[in-house]
Amino acid sequence: MVRLSQAGRARRLALVETSPLRQFDPRAKLALSLCASLMVMLPLERLALFCLIYLLLLAWGRLLRPAAAQVWRMRWILLVLFAVDWWLVGLDLAAIITLRLILLAGVFALLFSTTTITEFRLALERMRLPYRYAFSLGLAFESLSLLDDEWRAIREAQKVRGVLLELRGWRALLRQSRDLVALTVPAVVLTTRRAWAITEAAYARGFDSPRRLSYHVLILQPRDWLLMLDAILLALIFIWR
Repeated sequence: MVRLSQAGRARRLALVETSPLRQFDPRAKLALSLCASLMVMLPLERLALFCLIYLLLLAWGRLLRPAAAQVWRMRWILLVLFAVDWWLVGLDLAAIITLRLILLAGVFALLFSTTTITEFRLALERMRLPYRYAFSLGLAFESLSLLDDEWRAIREAQKVRGVLLELRGWRALLRQSRDLVALTVPAVVLTTRRAWAITEAAYARGFDSPRRLSYHVLILQPRDWLLMLDAILLALIFIWR
């Protein structure tokens, strides 16, 4: 499990370093992500247009692959919600709910594929959020990646032992739904224990001390201000159009 977790971190770090958005201040990317998240309240036509613009941004930032990976992980949720909304209400609601979830997955990919957890936590501190809460939020997002690694490791171990069988068609969907709890419960337990151990170790080292110093200083550059200004103006254009 540890080996798989380290491999997952290596992939994420390599992706972070290859994106042009890696050079931007995390506060600017956080502002961009918040503005993009507000667009989920748009009607269907404006939401579809904004998703197209956001897709171009992801293509420029070389983030299409992580965004597609996030959407692929949600494929069953998207499929079920789309079918239920279409059946109960209509096609318009099914389409807008699906676009909203896809947009949020892209926002998550943009922020956390170009920003390390340490930089994200430091950005929250620079925004005057108390360190205890900033550390907890950073640990929460780190636990998401740990949960994904643990879940995959448990699944691979189950396959090696012959517990999980490779099925296709509707039988595979039914089997995956039945095995979801059996795989998720131990992954959540292991991730919670690891997160608790990290928290205890951090507090034991005085990470919550008011006199704690940071070796990394964030300074907003002109390009960061330009990115935040463009994000705010684009959001206002779509909202007040």
